[in-house]
Amino acid sequence: MDDRPDPDKLLKQIQAEDSKRGKLKVFFGAVAGVGKTYAMLEHARLRKKEGVDVAVGIVETHKRPETEILLEGLEIIPLKTVSYKGVELKEFDLEAALARRPALILVDELAHSNAPGSRHAKRWEDVEELLDVGVNVYTTLNVQHCESVNDVVAQITKVIVRETVPDTFVEKADEIELIDIPTEELLKRLREGKVYLGEQAELATQNFFRFGNLIALRQLALKYTTRSVDTMLRHFKDIHAISTVWKVGEHFLVCISSNPRAIKIIRAAKQIASDLGAQWTVAHIEEDFAFGQKAEDKGRVAEMLHFAEKMGASTVTLSGEDIAETLISYARSKNISRIIIGKPDKPRLREMLFGSFIDKLARKCGEIDLYLISGEAEEESPKTQYVTTKTFSWKGVLWAVFIIGLCTAADNLLFSYLALANLIMVYLLGVAWLAFRYGRRVSIIGTLLSVACFDFFFIPPFYSFSVMDREHLVTFGVMLIVGLIIGSLTGRLRRQTIGLRLREERTQVLYSLSRDLVKSSRPDELFQILLSHIQDFFKCPAVIFVTDSANKALTIFTAISRGRELASKEHAVAGWVYEHRKIAGKGTDTFSGSEGLYVPLTGSQEIVGVLGVFPSDEKQLLGPDNFHILEMFVSQTALAVEGARLAEANIKAEAELGKTRVRNMVLDTATYDVRGALDAISKAASELLRQEIVVDEAKRNSLIKEIVEQAEQLDNLTVELPKIIDELKQI
Repeated sequence: MDDRPDPDKLLKQIQAEDSKRGKLKVFFGAVAGVGKTYAMLEHARLRKKEGVDVAVGIVETHKRPETEILLEGLEIIPLKTVSYKGVELKEFDLEAALARRPALILVDELAHSNAPGSRHAKRWEDVEELLDVGVNVYTTLNVQHCESVNDVVAQITKVIVRETVPDTFVEKADEIELIDIPTEELLKRLREGKVYLGEQAELATQNFFRFGNLIALRQLALKYTTRSVDTMLRHFKDIHAISTVWKVGEHFLVCISSNPRAIKIIRAAKQIASDLGAQWTVAHIEEDFAFGQKAEDKGRVAEMLHFAEKMGASTVTLSGEDIAETLISYARSKNISRIIIGKPDKPRLREMLFGSFIDKLARKCGEIDLYLISGEAEEESPKTQYVTTKTFSWKGVLWAVFIIGLCTAADNLLFSYLALANLIMVYLLGVAWLAFRYGRRVSIIGTLLSVACFDFFFIPPFYSFSVMDREHLVTFGVMLIVGLIIGSLTGRLRRQTIGLRLREERTQVLYSLSRDLVKSSRPDELFQILLSHIQDFFKCPAVIFVTDSANKALTIFTAISRGRELASKEHAVAGWVYEHRKIAGKGTDTFSGSEGLYVPLTGSQEIVGVLGVFPSDEKQLLGPDNFHILEMFVSQTALAVEGARLAEANIKAEAELGKTRVRNMVLDTATYDVRGALDAISKAASELLRQEIVVDEAKRNSLIKEIVEQAEQLDNLTVELPKIIDELKQI
């Protein structure tokens, strides 16, 4: 076993040690009132006693006396005042905090939205900037403000939370401390006015702060904290190159094969997960990239993985030559402490010849616990019927007869010149060719034929299967064993070669799509590129739906139809996919009677369209490999289209901004000229009204002349101004 450290993990360790980014600690709770701000202030005071430079950026005490007392003795950075719609708002002063740059700063209510005009729209973005310059931050957050659980919270409480924090930011926290109190105590604090005051407390009790809501939110906070801590644990182990599994959490791995009884193993694993409240992952390992696997088995595996996802499991498909090693490596990388597999059903003789997977896994799993579950064969699902692809062909048998016959003819010519051992080499050469060309089964037939032909033609008595010298039995046995080994190894090499070629082809397809997408910045061209690659790879019709900017109706944008006419119900299915952003259509549980499979083109922020694919055989797309490639096609194209649309919007915005600047400049110039002329006329007229100017003839004429000149200038401006306005309208 190679004990050399992983270069990627060493790089992570070096980057983590050299990072100058500040540390983020989140005081996390289920709802308001559990004591997050109080706990944050207590920790800050302890740090100050330790000599740490602590400052308060913003802390919302909500007029709670016990919280306000903890602010005494701490340096408070003054808040800035932001005027919005005639209202003076107090906000966290990021500029002052960056100028002060303490070692530790307290920034309460991470999910808060800043007032318009602030540097960042969200307070968590202020915290991000503080962390980037090396300032450590304490902050608070409630579970309902986490982006990933926003929909769940809305379902439980019937309240849609608008202010959320991306989970990617929360996951980067160096420490998450859960602040939790019993639900009864929280309701008591609410009644005593320690959470909200007056009518606000009564309103909260009747709506958000219901007993059932609080229990559900508390459980959600506990689960979210557990998940975050588990992520931090895996990150720590990766940085420090720790491969040993630490049994600090309930997470187990279920390994399934294509055997029909695996469905019962998944059901049993679901019961275990429910009883333990544990995470569970269902894994299927494709040996040698599953070359030669029956279409029936591939379809069954895809269906069982989909069933496991519906039962709440995470699923993964792994590839590896050594199944046991691949399974254990994945478990160690995810800190999974238990592996569950089904009891073996292979013949005992086969296990004696080729080894037992269970024994191999048990020897290698080390500190990982191994569990065996029995399963009974399940009836095939009537929903999906598969056509079995034969992996054994009579063509290979005929080639085996021909090749061994050719080797026999060659040995017959060389019989007088070579020893028997050299004649055997010719047969082994033929067996190796058969194994590489047609696989292990045909090579076994070739090995048996070669032993029989060698005995019949070259061992006395000739042309008989009788053996005079018993030593030749040893020769036959060795020849048979060597032939089987060569055939097995060569067949494995063939499967690996073909598997690598298939993998390379898929990689090349994805690379080709990425390369073509980069060449264009127009959404219509990007959609055409996607359809072209689907046509080349899947050999089936496809269509893309987009929304009409005028009435928001979903219409066909472009298609490769091959004469296929879409029924109206297909448009309805595409509309449902666009609205719900979920896959539906042929081969799925939603609108399974549709002619096509519909996949949403979802970018990072919005859905840009719907792809409809019409395979002649649903196995063509629903196999794990092909469906994964289709998902990659869709995701890359959606991101490219979204980027192209954002670029177009940015160009239009810059163009409009430029036009506005030109308009303002021209209007400012015209206004300045008019104002200047009027000011000059007014000043000259005022001078004329003075008594001493009336006596001075020269001075009076000069002022009158200036008035006439400015009036002529105004007259010219009135002629030119309509032309200028017409030109501005055309810009």
